[in-house]
Amino acid sequence: MVKFIESELVLLKKEIDEMWTLVYNQLDRAGEAVLTLDRELAQQVLVRERRVNAFELKIDSDVEDIIALYNPVAIDLRFVLAMLKINTNLERLGDFAEGIARFAINCKEPALDSELVKELRLEEMISQVLSMLELAKKALQEESQEMATTVFAKDNLLDEITADATAVLARYIGKYPESALSCLHLVSVFRKLERSGDHITNIAEEIVFFIDAKVLKHSGRTDEYYPNDKK
Repeated sequence: MVKFIESELVLLKKEIDEMWTLVYNQLDRAGEAVLTLDRELAQQVLVRERRVNAFELKIDSDVEDIIALYNPVAIDLRFVLAMLKINTNLERLGDFAEGIARFAINCKEPALDSELVKELRLEEMISQVLSMLELAKKALQEESQEMATTVFAKDNLLDEITADATAVLARYIGKYPESALSCLHLVSVFRKLERSGDHITNIAEEIVFFIDAKVLKHSGRTDEYYPNDKK
């Protein structure tokens, strides 16, 4: 029985890894599509969203089978539950990627103002989201609690950029009122990127739970896990 469940857990981890790669590529393409207003690239993100949804359902089904057939306990059970929740968060990241890509498809501007993009720190924000997702994946692969907890501090930068973006866009609309609609839609892009950071933080919390049996969700950010958080 032990050998059977071990092989199932290895397969589950492989599926999560594949789902992770798919979602990472979705966010990467969506970010590039926004920066370049590449509608063809954005359309690719929309088409691949169906694969993300199908993958989520497959992993959910496999988790249910493992629990029903093998009744995992202790660290095996923590691993299975963590993978279930990580899978849900990855699917939500796929949804955000789709929403971000839709901005590029619906935007009527021929190109985004490069100075505005620079002031908004949009490229930096996209890179930070991808970096957080990559770091969380590495933390799971190496089963590194320390690496997982470093994801939390990175989320602060996303909050900071999002908070500043509203004022930057308001000033820009004041100068160029004809761009108001595009700017308002751009606010939604920032919101989705910021929410992506929240979901990646959720993923990091599940990794800590699996490794150390600590439940961080709703427990407040302690100095141990969130050393840079002033709240």
